[in-house]
Amino acid sequence: MKIVFMGTPALAAKSLKALIDAGHEIALVITQPDRRGNRNKMILSPVKELALENGLEVAQPQRLKKEPEYTEMLKKIAPDAIIVAAFGQIIPQEILDIPKYGCINVHGSLLPALRGASPMQAAILEGLDESGITIMKMDAGLDTGDMISKVVCDIKDKDINEVSEILADAGAKLLVETLPEIEEGTAVYEKQDERLATYAKMISKSDGFTDFNEPADYIERKIRAYADWPTCYSYLDGAQVKFFKAEALPDEASGEIGSICEIGKDYYSVKCSEGVLKIYEQQLSGKKRMSAGDFMRGRKLSVGDHFTASENA
Repeated sequence: MKIVFMGTPALAAKSLKALIDAGHEIALVITQPDRRGNRNKMILSPVKELALENGLEVAQPQRLKKEPEYTEMLKKIAPDAIIVAAFGQIIPQEILDIPKYGCINVHGSLLPALRGASPMQAAILEGLDESGITIMKMDAGLDTGDMISKVVCDIKDKDINEVSEILADAGAKLLVETLPEIEEGTAVYEKQDERLATYAKMISKSDGFTDFNEPADYIERKIRAYADWPTCYSYLDGAQVKFFKAEALPDEASGEIGSICEIGKDYYSVKCSEGVLKIYEQQLSGKKRMSAGDFMRGRKLSVGDHFTASENA
């Protein structure tokens, strides 16, 4: 197939690599613009890095909807299919209409559940044991197009980095298995049941905050869901503390919600609205990520110490 690929993160790069390895003609790769990192160094997306390594042409529009020259470029290429995997921009209808077989999306959930921007994080937050990948034909709606194929994956007790890796591998494999069926006309297109649709919202920095006024099991899932970004965090004596590994227990504890209720050799426990959360790994602002044992050797904690709603509280 003659393909234009649209994607940005490492998850998408695995799908692009699978297409290259399968022998498809990648006529163009479209990815998000480079961004500035520490010390003003330009950071390329994983998809762009892979494309350049393989000598592929790369385009980086700021906003496809407002740059019609990219639509004209795609019309001239006349691809059989546009493959979209975590691209990060809305694709206008004029582009959806260009390819012979349409725009094919590698979506990180079992549609119609968890449409939207953060399906993998949402699956973890909801406490799902299974999620997966859906290959779908895109339409003008938000992940509302016809489903073509699915694969179910075990995500029980995994964090976002592990889930991303599992689903990226599964999605890349499913994509290259599905494309021949699309080309040969044997693919089955299934309408989504709108009654079963749920949505995964765009994540913001503030979503990671906790003052422990939530159930312990929910906060533990939040830690796993947001382990990459924005992380789950709170404040202790005015300093931000990010949490990376914890265990939720149904135990009752005395003291206020958000206060440390127990201290062990390699953990400390915080009272939540329901149950307690044993913290095993965290990162104090300006310091390295470390075990709770190392953290407490550098900073003395006492039962009753309280996590607060902000650095000024």
